[in-house]
Amino acid sequence: MRQRPADTVSAVLLALGLHAVLLLLLVFGLNWTRTNAQPAFGSPVSAELFDPDALSAAQRRALEAPPEPLPEPPEPVPEPLPEPEPVEEETVPRLQPLPAPVPEDAMVEPQPQAQERVPEPDTVEQDAARREAESELAAEREQEERRRQEQIDLTERQRQEEAEQKRRLARQQELEKLRAEREQIRREAALAEQKLKQIAGARARQASDEAAADAAPPPGRPDGDSDLAARYAAALQEVIARNWVRPDNVRLGERCRLYITQLPGGQVMSVEFDPSCPYDAQGRRSVEAAVRKAEPLPYRGFEPVFARRLNLNFTAQDR
Repeated sequence: MRQRPADTVSAVLLALGLHAVLLLLLVFGLNWTRTNAQPAFGSPVSAELFDPDALSAAQRRALEAPPEPLPEPPEPVPEPLPEPEPVEEETVPRLQPLPAPVPEDAMVEPQPQAQERVPEPDTVEQDAARREAESELAAEREQEERRRQEQIDLTERQRQEEAEQKRRLARQQELEKLRAEREQIRREAALAEQKLKQIAGARARQASDEAAADAAPPPGRPDGDSDLAARYAAALQEVIARNWVRPDNVRLGERCRLYITQLPGGQVMSVEFDPSCPYDAQGRRSVEAAVRKAEPLPYRGFEPVFARRLNLNFTAQDR
């Protein structure tokens, strides 16, 4: 049963009151014993009372007469004093500490209902339950250790896979870099070879053009004035070169044979290039653009040597 604080206070107050009553009874008993105690030595003194008016004349004279002096007593010899008897000292009992209240002495209210009986635990079942709990705890620890080891193994595998993937990626990048360098070397070699071929072809065409130019008549009618035809060819070269922007891949002095179809007055109808022309597509487009930009081509003064189809050797020059 649970003890209330009020019950404890009541028990302490009752114990204090009981001790106070016992102390008062003890003090009162000591005082009463001292008052009724008889002297330990001598006889009691008795006295008789009388009325002075009731005395006779002789008794009055005897009382009024001076008393006779008493003889001097001999000097008393001092007797040895007896040793004092030990007197027991009266001691007052000390206050004793109050006993600690116990739940059994506390004033408690009766329970309205009887407390249920708590069954005593079975030690065998407790041991079995304890062993079962210990085994479960050991199994949980073992499972936790297994999970931790699995997590460590998984982390290690992931780290190894990431390292292997990085190595494969590095090897792949290195191979791609080598392929790119090899392709670049191949392209550079092919370009150099093409340039060599172009140079060789240009030189061969230049030589053949120079030989054909020396043997062929000037543009215009074959039977015309050769000096006027030469001036007409120079004027065409001059006006086309003035409107031409040389590309970087066309070398200075490189010649290209082209055929120009025109109308009287110098209106250009078409521009065609001989297959032997060493200019690439960009160079040919630049020459055609210069021809069309230069129209109308020179005509006045060159009527005797005018031809609808011109055979012109254009030479790359910077203006």
